[in-house]
Amino acid sequence: MTTPTAARHMVNFITGNTNKLCEVRAILQPAIQVESQTLDLIEIQGTLEEVTLDKCRRAADLVEGPVLVEDTCLCFNALNGLPGPYIKWFMKSLGHTGLNNLLAAYEDKSAQAVCTFAYSAGPGHEPILFQGITDGKIVPARGPGDFGWDAIFEYEGQTYAEMDKAAKNKISHRYRALAKLQEWFAKEMAP
Repeated sequence: MTTPTAARHMVNFITGNTNKLCEVRAILQPAIQVESQTLDLIEIQGTLEEVTLDKCRRAADLVEGPVLVEDTCLCFNALNGLPGPYIKWFMKSLGHTGLNNLLAAYEDKSAQAVCTFAYSAGPGHEPILFQGITDGKIVPARGPGDFGWDAIFEYEGQTYAEMDKAAKNKISHRYRALAKLQEWFAKEMAP
């Protein structure tokens, strides 16, 4: 990805999660300036794509302008993709140990971290999806436990929580989705 010296585009990232905001800024800036706004959005039940598209439409209507929203899944292959888009609620209810316990009866500990961003130019504009996937496995918690499920998702021998932030931002599901967003901006929004 090309990194110009000054931001050429701006997105209003709708999130209340400081860790996500820091990662998004670290990955996108300075090529894309990232502003942030917290909105209390209703989240529908459905697939990750349905949830993200709906959230983006609602945010664009409330902000009355361009927005970027994100939804993240953690999909356990042994559980046919669950907890999926409901990982936030599973994490709040069960914690790291409880998530591991969901797989106690299964040999298969493989999982996918999936991040889906949606960008809308504003009200009435259909959101565009950008999705990134990283394959890994679920392990007992290792590393700092302060960013969701990072401490239990292992990629190539290290959990996300054990990784240096810069290294994680080069391989994560979020990075992969944002790389697609950057490519789209470069093509579609070029001066």
